[in-house]
Amino acid sequence: MLLLIAVLFALFLLLGLPVAFALILASIPVFVVTGTMPPTVAIQKMVTATQSFPLLAVPFFIFAGNLMNATGITERLIRFARLLTGWLAGGLGQVSIVLSLMMGGISGSAVADASMEARLLGPSMIAKGGYSKSAAAAVLAFGSIITATIPPSIGLILFGFINEVSIGRLFLAGVVPGILLTLTLMLVSWIVATRNGYLPDLAELPTSRQLWSSFKESIWALAFPVILIVGFRFGIFTATEAGAFLVFYALFVGFFVYRELTPAKLYDAVKGSVTDLGMVMLLIMMAAVLGYAVTIERGPQQVASLVTSLTEDPLFILVLVLLLLLVSGMFLEGAANILLVTPIVLPVLVHAGYDPIHMGILMVTLINIGGLTPPVGVIMFTVCGILNVKTGAFAKASIPYFVGLLVFLAILIAIPALSLFLPGRLM
Repeated sequence: MLLLIAVLFALFLLLGLPVAFALILASIPVFVVTGTMPPTVAIQKMVTATQSFPLLAVPFFIFAGNLMNATGITERLIRFARLLTGWLAGGLGQVSIVLSLMMGGISGSAVADASMEARLLGPSMIAKGGYSKSAAAAVLAFGSIITATIPPSIGLILFGFINEVSIGRLFLAGVVPGILLTLTLMLVSWIVATRNGYLPDLAELPTSRQLWSSFKESIWALAFPVILIVGFRFGIFTATEAGAFLVFYALFVGFFVYRELTPAKLYDAVKGSVTDLGMVMLLIMMAAVLGYAVTIERGPQQVASLVTSLTEDPLFILVLVLLLLLVSGMFLEGAANILLVTPIVLPVLVHAGYDPIHMGILMVTLINIGGLTPPVGVIMFTVCGILNVKTGAFAKASIPYFVGLLVFLAILIAIPALSLFLPGRLM
């Protein structure tokens, strides 16, 4: 039955159905053919999936991110990132990577970050920085996956919710890997820019006065993830309560600090949040049905048996699971992958002796990397569509960044303390 479910799901995806509908249709054999799950149970699972207090963090953080983007904070962060790194070789590429680190604490979405930066920085990178369209698309797309680890990552929220792992600990665990990933991509970008003669964006180093002035302008956004860390450390709020607080924080910044949040912009932020949330919640509901179907068909146990029959070495088990996630990430959108695949493979890794917090950071990052690869690379298609780049050219320009990501993942696997240090010390 599991094979039939997998075949149907793949078939529906190939036919071009939206992922959410492919999920529910693939589960039909379980509650129609075998009768092990009545249709009423499927409906109950859809409803039950939405009745979760931790899941409330998703709409709050989505709304807070859209509100912050509507306040003019993005322009201030671009100016600050430009002063920090614009004088390096390939200046605007470096700016985009640092901006992704800063925006990771606001948007929480790799696709949203890639789309925004491709529109704001892409044309200037091509016209002024010496980048080809494919090179600009590569650095913008790869930089966006930093948001997979920096709190408040929507991917980490979904991972924590579906796998019953502390979202607060996941947020803390993502800070150091997020910074390390930023430095890795900056190094790769500098090497590529030096070899290809990409120009700096600034002719000289900024003065300390310029940096300080820009920092003060951006402080309200830069404080965003710091508030999360402090709040989790001292038990001030849970992830859901943090999301609610940050909505009011964003409203305060927009109306009273920058005074750029007009009623029209507020309406657009609400409208955009409802659209984003509708897509995420539909995936959660449909994935809950298929996940239950897979569970009653003993999917996790069968996957565990298959993996352990191949090897009992924990490192090889981890490699096999990560390869599975990378392949599934090529075909599934990130949220669907987290909701559908990680509940099946995480018990295998925990049984092999791995920490679920460490595995959460690894898996969510790897799933977002799948968004950079064909045939269903959402991040790749978003950036390539905006900059009018062919996927073949994008793939060629991406090779150095893929190498950098492999090095980053190897370091993260070899040194679990990078992701476990902050949760262990602060919580």
